Amino acid sequence: MAPRRAAPEGSMPPPSRAPSPPIDQIDEAPFFDSVDELQQHGINMQDILKLKSAAINTVSGVVMTTRRQLLKIKGMSEAKVEKIKEAAQKITGSSFATGVEVQDRRRRVLCISTGSKSVDSILGGGLMSQSITEVYGEFRTGKTQLAHTMCVVAQLPSDLGGASGKVAYIDTEGTFRPDRIRSIADRFGVDGSMALENILYARAFNSEHQMELINECSMRFAEDKDFRLIIVDSIMALFRVDYSGRGELSERQQKVRTETSGGSQRTPTKIPSWHRCFQN
Repeated sequence: MAPRRAAPEGSMPPPSRAPSPPIDQIDEAPFFDSVDELQQHGINMQDILKLKSAAINTVSGVVMTTRRQLLKIKGMSEAKVEKIKEAAQKITGSSFATGVEVQDRRRRVLCISTGSKSVDSILGGGLMSQSITEVYGEFRTGKTQLAHTMCVVAQLPSDLGGASGKVAYIDTEGTFRPDRIRSIADRFGVDGSMALENILYARAFNSEHQMELINECSMRFAEDKDFRLIIVDSIMALFRVDYSGRGELSERQQKVRTETSGGSQRTPTKIPSWHRCFQN
């Protein structure tokens, strides 16, 4: 459960964007359907497991993945891919929607405070969910501190600038500190142990491992709808080590695009309710 507390006077800035609706007022219908739903449309469980092995855990993930990419999955034939695509289309329906329907979807977007009035003012209230935010800057400018703060703020109720949810934290440089989380939790009047319990942490040791962890997150998040934020700190550090020099620059950039964009079945956009915060 997300920790709650009373709001101290002047603790949060007045947002310039519309405030996030309380969680209990948000439509509880799922953001997406699990890929297991394909079984009800004639797709056998073995093929569904193959999709999951490729980090495709939602029906929307199937729709967003090209046929070319699906054919690269071991055991997938053109006939199977077409059948899976047809089943996914039946579940998701038309991609077109009226403006009113789009407006209703936008009500799911949450505005998460950074914990700083000045930064929130610049961003128009905070970081928006269902989007990617990249934070970059020189050494010791507070990027990791912001990541730690967001771990706590994202757990707060919406009236305090949070999203009432859990956080996933992928650490590539060994900079995650539980003690820092506890001190930040104290600042917001939250129990430190509860705040740590709501953070799913993993240490990545190379760029391939980093991508595998994001793929594992897609599986976990498809099962647990309480997650609101995923942080990768930092997204580029391991790629700089694994791909060095101009000769590997093109391959490195392609890998990074694969991890952060919607062009592959291995990307985090297969779970549209995430907020991704990448530190550079």
